[in-house]
Amino acid sequence: FLLMAEAKSTMRKPVFTKVDQLRPGTSGHNLTVKVVSAKTVLQKGRPDGPQVRQMRISECLVGDETGTIVFTARNEQVDLMQTDATVILRNAKIDMFKGSMRLAVDKWGRVELTEPASFAVKEDNNLSLVEYELVNVVEE
Repeated sequence: FLLMAEAKSTMRKPVFTKVDQLRPGTSGHNLTVKVVSAKTVLQKGRPDGPQVRQMRISECLVGDETGTIVFTARNEQVDLMQTDATVILRNAKIDMFKGSMRLAVDKWGRVELTEPASFAVKEDNNLSLVEYELVNVVEE
């Protein structure tokens, strides 16, 4: 009981990461990125119960001055991820899709609109174009 209160008082300031520091299988990233482009890849109604829930997914190319990566936006995140918007991604994680990295924010994270960033996006370093071969290491 006492430990919880103590842990609360020493809340760490979020550490912000740059796009080129992202690695496969990592999570807990905080980034400030600019949306380079966004395209809706899925929009379908899911009948569950009385109201039909819209499920929307868009793939957004986001980046900072170190590089770009594909961000998969879901549902209400889609509305925030407009071209040229600057957003803060909190507690983002890296998902692997066909051997390449995608950035995503699940229910444990947040997408927030913020002031337009002053940096220019480095568009010739797209981390989602890097293919990774995932190898399982067996510890002897």
